[in-house]
Amino acid sequence: MVVTSAWSDPNDTQRNVAWTRELFEAMQPFAAPGAYVNYLRGDEGVDGLKAAYGAKLERLAALKAKFDPTNLFRMNQNIAPKFASGTPA
Repeated sequence: MVVTSAWSDPNDTQRNVAWTRELFEAMQPFAAPGAYVNYLRGDEGVDGLKAAYGAKLERLAALKAKFDPTNLFRMNQNIAPKFASGTPA
């Protein structure tokens, strides 16, 4: 499930973000578990990544550490190169 809202007046931002998040939370009992990585807001942290990637997250983090150890490619739903107890380093 994706809840999309849009508005043109910047003064409406707080109100529209609030109702969008409230609707999303209200629908959670009816939503399938998991997440689609491209629909993450970016502030979900490791929990959002775990919801999107599941058991594959540790393997993806290991690949990221091998091929992008400096985290150059981080302008996306980032998987940090290293994890310590499930927390990005």
